[in-house]
Parts: sequence; structure tokens; C-alpha cells
Amino acid sequence: MTTDADTLQPDACYLALQARDARFDGCFFTGVTSTGIYCRPVCRVRTPKRENCRFFTHAAQAEVAGFRPCLRCRPELAPSAPRWSIQDASDVLAQQAARLLDEPEAWDTEPPSVDRLARRLGVSDRHVRRIFEARFGVSPLQYLQTRRLLTAKQLLADTDLPVTQVALVSGFASVRRFNAAFAQHYGLSPSRLRREGGHGGTGVAVRLGYRPPYDVQAMLGFFRTREIAGVEFVGETELGRTLAIELGGKLHAGWLQARFDEPRHQVVLTVGDTLRPVLPLVIRRLRAALDLDADPLAIASVLHGSFPDTDGLRVPGSLSGYELAVRAVLGQQITVAAARTLARRLVERFGEPIETPWPQLTRLFPGPAVLAAAAGDALGELGIVRQRQAAIVGIARAVAEGRLQLHAGADVPATVALLKTLPGIGDWTAQYIAMRALRWPDAFPSGDVALQKALGVQQLKQAAREAEAASQAWKPWRSYAVIRAWARLGAAPILKGTP
Repeated sequence: MTTDADTLQPDACYLALQARDARFDGCFFTGVTSTGIYCRPVCRVRTPKRENCRFFTHAAQAEVAGFRPCLRCRPELAPSAPRWSIQDASDVLAQQAARLLDEPEAWDTEPPSVDRLARRLGVSDRHVRRIFEARFGVSPLQYLQTRRLLTAKQLLADTDLPVTQVALVSGFASVRRFNAAFAQHYGLSPSRLRREGGHGGTGVAVRLGYRPPYDVQAMLGFFRTREIAGVEFVGETELGRTLAIELGGKLHAGWLQARFDEPRHQVVLTVGDTLRPVLPLVIRRLRAALDLDADPLAIASVLHGSFPDTDGLRVPGSLSGYELAVRAVLGQQITVAAARTLARRLVERFGEPIETPWPQLTRLFPGPAVLAAAAGDALGELGIVRQRQAAIVGIARAVAEGRLQLHAGADVPATVALLKTLPGIGDWTAQYIAMRALRWPDAFPSGDVALQKALGVQQLKQAAREAEAASQAWKPWRSYAVIRAWARLGAAPILKGTP
């Protein structure tokens, strides 16, 4: 079943709805005309009659059509449905516009607007509106409003954050506007959504959905082999770590735990109280780190023939693009175990101590300003060679000065080009950062030794060029092809070139 906005097949959608097929969760929403409610395909209520169903690709389309979100299946828990095209320039531009609107870190202290969005994309605001509405069926502001309202709805239902704070962290300029928008779209006040109980204990917990299949053990295993003592830990079904996020000139530091609930196809995220003010950002970062918004059916349609039995693999991301970039440099041309040792020394020398309920979590990863000012001798004492010292300091300075943005809303070609101007950063490292920090699905580090071995070209004279040529059949999902190729080796985590 295709779920493109122009080719949504209502009868196929209804079959998926009847089966409550989690593979299509977030790929479409069902508006029920007899109730005025829209639901996810996994909703457990009695299946409505076919004649009462309307199908929408995005929640914003359902809300513009007058439907309200279901309070039982909660559309805000559904994974988003990114789709990529390498054919239509207008479609690519519309997708990038949505990508920017979905990424809070793409906007500094000022909220996004159509005018700012157009300037970011280098086109007129009229053109943005036209291509956006043609692609998604709603205006950019309607799309953004739905995202903000669903974020607020999740925080109201799952946390005890004050309504005022929910309004502000969800992106509304004032509580008055928030209340008015909530009443207009959902027909009730925000306080009526507040659930009784469930907010006791330490921290705040929210649920995040994903589409199966998902190889949970492969994802946790990837992070486990790269675990930095003091900063993170990985268990059988969960991972935890410390995290610092700067927002509006204020640093918020704390801890989080993410636990997989596989029967429900969900991740339960718990954050410490100090991260409450930036909870939407933490949610976005965790979704990216665990690749919860991937569409396995779309990816498998391109890659399954070349990489069978790997449809559950995802691209591991990072909760901090800056941290990922530093760790990628540390892993250049050495084993993962050696890179992990260097990262541990770096944290012990430069990381700030922090108190958490977890004995395994005691330090923060060193911030950009700290490493930007780090002396070469101090880094050298940790065993970091001179070339990598310069690369680490260069990345840290570029991030601290605001010249380098390492998140999913960044301009990928411009960021990759900027990375390669920094000392010690070549195409391999830049592509690796694009794959994991920028969340670019078509990144391809053709110079990776393990990747070349997996593709059987490592003995050829121009191995990188041969790997690049072989990868053309896997566009636009080459990042996922890389993960599948590494999985072929079995021992990929201990090979050079895979930090």
C-alpha cells in the first residue's frame, strides 16, 4: 500500500485499519465522520464502517477537515512519516520545508514563520505556500499549528507540567493564544486533558511510538559497544544517559532513560526534573537517536533484495550532534574499543560532574565552549594525536560560535561542505556525521573500510569509487544500506572505520 499524499488508496487503508497493522502507524490517519474523531490505524476501538471513513496522510489534514484527535489511540504518539524523493524538485523543497518545521532546533530564539522559512529555503514565501499545500494539502502554518497542538496534548496527558509551561515549550507565544487554539481545534480546554495520577515518582515519563519491524537488540547492541562510562549505560531493554541542552541562553542539564516496550511498539522516555523545560527537544532528539520515525516498508522496498533479513535495522542517531561529531573524530582509523577509551578519558578530564538517581551516570559530555578552549597538551595527554586534537577543537569552536549546526534541521550539503573545511575532517567523517547527526537517509561514507569489506570491493584499486558506484541502486536510503552492510560482517563493531 502506498501512502503518498497523491496516491493514498482508501480501500487499502481500510484493510490496514481493520488489521490494526502497526507497520502503517503514522503513515495515514482515519477521520470518522460519525464521531468527528481521527485515529491512528492501530486504534483499539471498534472498527468504523467503511462509508464513515476518510483517510489523511497527515494529522494536520484531518484537523483542517474538522476532525479532533482520538483520546484513546492519541495521534500525537504516532511516529512521523518522512518520505524522500530524488525526482521532483518541488517535492524535495516541500519535504525540506516540513523537515525544518518539525525541527525546533532549526530556529533560534525566534519562532518559525512562512517568511523565515522561505528565506531559509532561498525562495519566495508565495512559492513555499504553493508547493507546501500541493504536497501536504495544508498550509505551512496549519502544519506547524497541528504539530504544536499535538506536542502540547502529549505533555498535558503524560506530565504534570503547568499549563503555562506546556504552552511555552510547545511553541506558543502566549497562554491566551494556546487556550484559544486548543479550544478551536479540540473543543475543550487544556486542563480537561490533564490525566489524574501517573505523575508520581522521580522524573516525567512519556510514550513514543514506532513502526515495526524494529530490531531492538541490534540498536541497543550498537550503543552498548560505544558506551562511555559515566555518561551513558545500556541495559537489556533500556538505555540511560546524561544530557545538556542550551535553549534561550540557558543550559539545562539532567538525565534520561529510554525503555523499549516492544509489545506496544513504543519507547517509554523518562527525564529528570531539570530537563522538563526542554522536554519537546528531548523527545525530538530521542526519536532521532533511536530512528523511531523510519518507515520500514519504504526502506525495505529498495533494500530488501540486496539485504534480506535486515528489515528491522535502523540508523542509530545521537542525542547530541556535536557530541557525535567529536566521537566520530576520536574513532578515525582506530577500533571502536580504542575510541571508547579515548572518549572516557575526555569525559573524565573535561566533563562536568552531575548528580543523578543512577550510579552509572555521573558526568556530562564536555560542552563546545570547554573543548574549544582545550589546550593541545591537555588533549595529547589523553592519547589523542595532534591531527585529531585540531579536528576536535575546530568542531567545538564552530559549534560554540554558531557557525556549525549539527541537527536534523540543518542544511545537509552546506553542513557537509563546512565540515570538510575544518582540520582533520574528510569525506568519510562528514558523511558519517550526516548519517547519524543530521539524520540524512542518503549519506554514504564510501571510504569506510568495514563498508568496503562488506560490499566485497576492499581489494580493488579504487575501492571507494567502486563502493559509491554500487550504492546508486540504494538511493535514497543509502544510510540504511550502510547499517545493513555492516551487519553482514557480524564483527563490524570492532573493525576500523565504524566509531
